[in-house]
Amino acid sequence: MSLAWVFPGQGSQKVGMGRALHDSFPESRAVFEEADRALGFALSRLCFEGPEDQLQLTANTQPAILTVSVAAARALAARGVAPQWVAGHSLGEYSALVTAGVLPLSDAVVAVRRRGEYMQDAVPVGEGAMAAILMLDLEAIERACREAAQGQVVSPANINSPGQVVIAGHAAAVDRASELCKNAGAKRAIRLPVSAPFHCALMMPAQERLAVDLSRLAFADPVVPVVNNVDARVVRSGAECRDGLVRQVSAPVQWQSSVERLRGEGVTTFVEVGPGTVLSGLVRKIDRGARVLGVEDAASLETTTAALRGKQTA
Repeated sequence: MSLAWVFPGQGSQKVGMGRALHDSFPESRAVFEEADRALGFALSRLCFEGPEDQLQLTANTQPAILTVSVAAARALAARGVAPQWVAGHSLGEYSALVTAGVLPLSDAVVAVRRRGEYMQDAVPVGEGAMAAILMLDLEAIERACREAAQGQVVSPANINSPGQVVIAGHAAAVDRASELCKNAGAKRAIRLPVSAPFHCALMMPAQERLAVDLSRLAFADPVVPVVNNVDARVVRSGAECRDGLVRQVSAPVQWQSSVERLRGEGVTTFVEVGPGTVLSGLVRKIDRGARVLGVEDAASLETTTAALRGKQTA
């Protein structure tokens, strides 16, 4: 069995996430304590108790999802499960790199908080938008974006799976592109409840600011290979890992290609490590033969470790 751990990005947040891990496992509790110290405020309380409107702010959401994901990863590792590969969707790549020993959690959690602040600052609230386009091929979506731009920005932002692509850019251009996609045969075009248009050219100011921060951090070489989401390629050095984190801010997330790359490297089992099950659904759409499991709380940890042990002894 070749095993990959995959880590979710923004969009999986909910009040109460991580509490069962914190209360059940000392190694997970230590993760929350480290994040609280690094940030200088009780991120753990925000995860467990809210308020929801504060948790939904991207500068809070990003460190929260990272911390919960690493807490789940540490609990899984403490039970003798180790990945042969890691990958993450957008923000989730930071969780993957912490797991792979590239960055300490204390550095990563501060970096992603700033990442969230920079992304929000790049585009005033209401000026940008994202929309999910369902059941239309990428070429047709790219064509619709080019036609809809009219001097503004709109482009594919998340290439998630066959039949699911998210576009991002100026709100009016996203709306125009959505209509063109529906006219071209898309099943649906759904505006997403996000605070900024991630992974498009409007994020270049955020990318430039984050690059300065990341240049000051020490990136170790990963102890397990990483498939980065900006290129869907294997990266094995700290320098490559840093470069990928910088470029992914304004570039589309190549999630479908990342999963296909992992499959091409022999991965047969994927474990989504962190809050939610979004990536599990996407992996199943990309690779119908894959075995997909998840760890986000104490119950799913028990189920997944039992399933993996059964697979390993079979």
